[in-house]
Order: sequence, then C-alpha cells, then structure tokens
Amino acid sequence: MTRSDQELVARFAIHWRVGLAVILLAGLWVGLGAGVAHGTQEAQAPERQLTEPERPLTADEEHETLFAEGTYPSATTCATCHPTQYREWSVSPHAYAQMSPVFNAMHGTILKLTNGTNGDFCIRCHTPVGMNLEEPEFMSNMDRHPTSREGVTCVVCHRINRAYGKLSGRLAIERGDIFDTVYGPLGNEEVARVIGSSEYRVNPERGKAGRAIHGRAEKFFALSNSGFCATCHDVNLINGFRLEEAFSEFKTSPAAKAGVSCQDCHMSTVPGVNSGYAEGPAAMVGGKPTRLRKITNHMFIGPDYSIVHPGIFPHNTKASELATIRQWLTYDHEAGWGTDEFEIDRPEDFEFPEHWRSADDRYDARDILTENQELLAEAQRQRRHILRVGYRLMGVEVLRADFKKGLVFQVEVANGTNGHGVPTGFDAERLVFIRVKVTDPDGKVVFRSGDLDPNGDVRDNHSLYVHNGELPLDKYLFSLQGRFITRMLRGGEREQVLAVNYSPDPLPFLRPSTTSTILTGRPRGVRKHKQNIEPAGRRYPKYRVAASELTGPGPYRIEAELVAGMIPVNLIDEIKHVGFDYGLSAKQIAERVVAGHQVLWKKEIEATITTQGSRR
Repeated sequence: MTRSDQELVARFAIHWRVGLAVILLAGLWVGLGAGVAHGTQEAQAPERQLTEPERPLTADEEHETLFAEGTYPSATTCATCHPTQYREWSVSPHAYAQMSPVFNAMHGTILKLTNGTNGDFCIRCHTPVGMNLEEPEFMSNMDRHPTSREGVTCVVCHRINRAYGKLSGRLAIERGDIFDTVYGPLGNEEVARVIGSSEYRVNPERGKAGRAIHGRAEKFFALSNSGFCATCHDVNLINGFRLEEAFSEFKTSPAAKAGVSCQDCHMSTVPGVNSGYAEGPAAMVGGKPTRLRKITNHMFIGPDYSIVHPGIFPHNTKASELATIRQWLTYDHEAGWGTDEFEIDRPEDFEFPEHWRSADDRYDARDILTENQELLAEAQRQRRHILRVGYRLMGVEVLRADFKKGLVFQVEVANGTNGHGVPTGFDAERLVFIRVKVTDPDGKVVFRSGDLDPNGDVRDNHSLYVHNGELPLDKYLFSLQGRFITRMLRGGEREQVLAVNYSPDPLPFLRPSTTSTILTGRPRGVRKHKQNIEPAGRRYPKYRVAASELTGPGPYRIEAELVAGMIPVNLIDEIKHVGFDYGLSAKQIAERVVAGHQVLWKKEIEATITTQGSRR
C-alpha cells in the first residue's frame, strides 16, 4: 500500500470514529517536575493558559489589532514579496528575541528585583514594536500582538530613518501600513521601476485594486554601517554599568581598522566570515523577480537556539494561519501526531484536543512541523559553523609525563576572529568551556574537568551541587563566561548570577549613579569580570594530574573538547520564581538548554608515562 493510500485509509477510519464518538478536549498535562535545585518546585505559567478555549475578540480588541497591523506591519506581510529574507529571518536570534521563555523570565525577574524601576530597559531591544505599542512590560507572549512577538522584526530596521546611536533599543519606529515608505540601503530606483511596470501589477495606493506595495523606498545611510547594530549591541545601564560591549570591542578591533563592518561578517554568504554577499532579486512580486542586486543574509545566526515547541518557532505564516500558540502547544508532535505510523495504529478511543480532532488538520500540522524542523536543523548547522569560526581549539601539549611527579599538559584555545572578543555581548551568561578527560592504559578515568553536575552546570561556584557541598569545585575548569561582581554591605565582594545588586541595599531600586563613572567606567557597587578572549587572542589553560592518581606506566589518553552552550543552567534557577512562558517548567527548560550544547572541537593525544618507581 502506498503512502497516499495509507493516508486515505487512516483519514477515513479517523473520520468514521469521530462520527461515532464524542471527542473531549484533552487537557495538556504540565508537571511541576523536580526543581533544578534539591527540594524545590518551580513556579510556572498556569495550565489554563494552554487549555482554555480561544475567546473571540471584542470589538475594541479587533480595532486594536487592525490598528497595530496598520501601524507596524507584521513580517508575514513582508513575506509575500520577500520570501527569502523572511525564511532566513524567521529562524534567526532576532526573530527569537522575544519568543524566548528564558529572556521573558529573566526580564520579569529583573523587574521584580528592582521593584519595577528597570522599566522597559531590557525588553525594548527584544520587542521594540511591543514597547512602541505600550504593551505591559511583563506578560505572556501568547497574549502579545503578533508583530510584537516577532521581536526584531522587519519594521524594526526598515522603518527607522534616524541614526540613534547607542540608545539600548530606544527606537521611534516610523508608523505606517504596507503602503508607507520603507528604508533600505539603496533607495527608490527599483521600487519606482516595479510600480511603473505593467509586468508586476502592483498598487501603491490605498483603496485601489492590485497587489499592495510600499509606495517608496528611501536610502538610509546608517543601515549598512556598524553603528546601526550598536543601537542594541552595546548596553549601558542608567547607573553606568556596562552590561554588553560587543560594539565597543568591535570599534577597537583589527577588523574595524581594516574597514570591515558587522554586516560584512554577519550578513555575508558564510556566517562569521567576511566572505562577500550573495546576488539575487531583492523581491519576488507575484512570482516575478526584481533585478539582481547584492543580497544580505538575514539569519544573523549566533549562540542562541530555540527551546520551544516547533509549531510556534520558527515563525511560519502557515503555522499562524492553522492554529494559535495555545493550540499549537496542545499538539503532541513527539508522539507522532500527523504521521501514518501514529494515525493508523492509534487506539480507537484516543482523544484529541478540540482543535486537532480532524486528521486533515493533524497532517497539515505535521507538514508545517517538518518544514520548521528542517529550518531549525539548518540553523543549528549554521550556529555550529559560526561558533567554530570564533572559538578554536588549537591543540594539546604534554609538558610533563612522569610516574613520580605526575602528568602536566596544556590546551591552546584561540579567538578565530579579529572583530570582537569571544564570547561577546551578554558574555556573563554565555557558557563556553573545555571538557577534559584523562584515561589510563586500562581505560579507567583518572582525571576530569569540565564535566556537568546533575543539573547540567559545570562545577563552578554557581553550581548548586558545589554550593551545597555535594560535589567538589572544579579547580581546573576553563570557562570563558564573564562574572558579575557586586559589593557587599560590610565590605568585600561576591559573585552574582544576575547583575542586580541586591547585596548592599535593602531597597533595590535602579538609580542613576550619584558619582561620576568616567574614571572607573562603572558604578561603585557592581562590575563585570570579563574572561573572554580578545580578537585574535589565545589562552593556555594548564592541567595537572597528581602522581597519586596515576595507576602505572604506559600510554594515557588525553581528550579535550571545546563545548558551547546558550546559557548556564544556574541562570534558570535564578529566574524560575516568576514562571516560564508556554507552561514550561524549570526542569524542561534546563533539559532543553543542555540538549543544545555543541562540541565545537575535539583533540586527542597520547601521553606515555615513562618512569616507574616508589613514591615517598
């Protein structure tokens, strides 16, 4: 029997059973699960957010939705004529910026710790449209306007006509619908040609027949300059704290001196490499291409990766037409819904959520998920590539191999770029570390560093297992994660997972600094200890295996892996108390974050212990 025949039989059988049985709405079970710390249970979004029926919009809400689309058009509107750019953007960190449940909880935690005085400082970079629409600063993404959920969406860059500088996302996006002016790198020549040509049958005027198109494209000089990226990628708090310094690092880099821009590496044909740009049509209007020109890559791939349901990310126009976020979250893709294997063999009394009772809808959903998962896989490959460009594991060198004195070796790690440090940006929450294992001639492990505790953290001083005395501190750990250091009330300093300085002040309000920060470059109460590698720089961490750990002479195998993760799990523990979006638990978040760890490089060498004798 062919696949099409099997589908026909399966769908007929399913519809027949649906006609005989009453299908009840199946509630999505959301377990509290074990907390990421011993004996804890994490707060999370209420279950009703996933299972409650979709309420029809009121007249006011309908008008508000229409106003928002007419003010800040969605990327799905742009996708009609710009499918290539939309596909690349839809899986990008820009598109994920607001969808991330980790960001949403971290932003909520910072608001809580600062009694709300942090305001929209964090979120205005993650959803500029949402903040221009004056949406609440903390809420579920499921209740935000669709364009707001798109994070750094098309209009965030292409409806800006002023150079704002380093304002940490404080952008006045030009309002207007699809017919209003957009801003790009070249100007209006090609848009005017398309409008004037009978070939494309477009309409630049409201209320007239024809394919809608923006009436004009103006050249915006800043869009192709690195300074445009600095608007969100250099982050300075109002008290003078320098949270992110990607652009500051770039300005003093060899790449900047050579005239290479951020766009030259991050919108080029090869992610992270100044490899030139592709050539192609900027738009497909009614299936007809515009003239060939330079095309920039809008995937902007980086260290982040999606940990949410593949039906809600990447953004997909077909997915949003088929179901809402809440409805997608009730679609059990891991159980195989919408596949022949599941649909033919499922129990006759199997109950589906109301929205997914139709086998046709389940099969359509599976097709969308397959498309999204293929795009996610492509993004993961691109992510691994760009991280391998930035992080290099050059080799392992044995410095001493003696049965009486022990084994000493070093690993060489390099920054493969000349444009900024690695990691950069929010480097205090970027986990990049070396995992080392030494085995004796019989295969017994005699040394480890960079291994993970049961929560998925490295054994540093932020590991809950190390903090609780259940595992020893990994004193040889090589990690490039920066550290937030805050001043204590009675002197001394301490590390904190978040930069909110709750140690010295019982009233945690975010205030401008009362003293000048020009000389120190930071406020008095908090600083960041950066541990990244400068452009084209190198590090040489050393490891020592004590003689008492060696089991005898012979060849010992040294394995070194350079591993990159999106965030450390201890951050999840720090922000779990405000709950996570989409009904996810802290345990689910942590497991998915650890599952996304990538081994970028692996080196193996052999060290022969040459001397045997008694030790005294």
